[in-house]
Amino acid sequence: MRFGFWMPVFGGWLRNVEDEGMPATFAYQRELAQQADRDGWDVTLIAELNLNDIKGPEADCLEAWTTAAALAPLTERLELMAAVRPNFRLPALVAKEAATIDRISNGRFTLNVVSAWWETEARQYGATWIEHDERYARTEEFLAVLKGMWTKEEYTLEGRYYTIKNARLAPKPVQRPWPTLYAGGESPAAKDLIARECDAYLMHGDPPDALAAKIEDMRTRRAKHPELPGDRAHHRRARQRARLRELSGLHQGLTARDEGVARGLQRLEPRLADRPRRDAGAGSRPGAGAGAHRH
Repeated sequence: MRFGFWMPVFGGWLRNVEDEGMPATFAYQRELAQQADRDGWDVTLIAELNLNDIKGPEADCLEAWTTAAALAPLTERLELMAAVRPNFRLPALVAKEAATIDRISNGRFTLNVVSAWWETEARQYGATWIEHDERYARTEEFLAVLKGMWTKEEYTLEGRYYTIKNARLAPKPVQRPWPTLYAGGESPAAKDLIARECDAYLMHGDPPDALAAKIEDMRTRRAKHPELPGDRAHHRRARQRARLRELSGLHQGLTARDEGVARGLQRLEPRLADRPRRDAGAGSRPGAGAGAHRH
């Protein structure tokens, strides 16, 4: 089991509390990320929005990708998962930015692909807004560009939404074949796309029976594509075990709290080694997941 949290780039997440004591400043995000890194948290999700949908559009809100890039060299173990929305982005540039942040973080940068959300914000910022199921057709091309740029020496795509001609990307990401691609969604179009093109499925904290049904549904959808790569989670578990061994060996200068975290993580190592393979996941609306299940 891995533990994560939402980075409060909005200054908190409660709509009925004006000041939660979590300012939308980089100084606070840095403090929180470094504390989480020390305490053994696994991942933080950094929401990509240009307007604050929690405290109101007039309130402060930090940009996700520049925040992730700034936190990358200031942390050592924490996975930095930044949301990305195709209606605001050119995929070849996203591939370049992601590869760079992955290099800065030494393989700790991942993406939560959000096909579209919040039409008012999109209109204000000049983004392209399209209707529901068509978003997933666009996202499929978007993901094709990311994967092509990350894995091929030269990439070309003549698509409906994007045209890429003889494009090169170097250096490639540290993670191979690419940084983990998360996504969430409840519609059939979303689930089919995620089962076919993504590595992990984000989910709400639903009751166990509901989660079990979603997991089984995603396993069924994934099984329709036997040509896809196998269990990428196996490779991530290997990296986790390496990090645990590194952490358990850091005896000099540890505080009592850090020693406790190190002992706790060390006890998890055999569980990580023996944990069974999982093939699919459970979901939520894009960008709102409280957990993830990997293919």
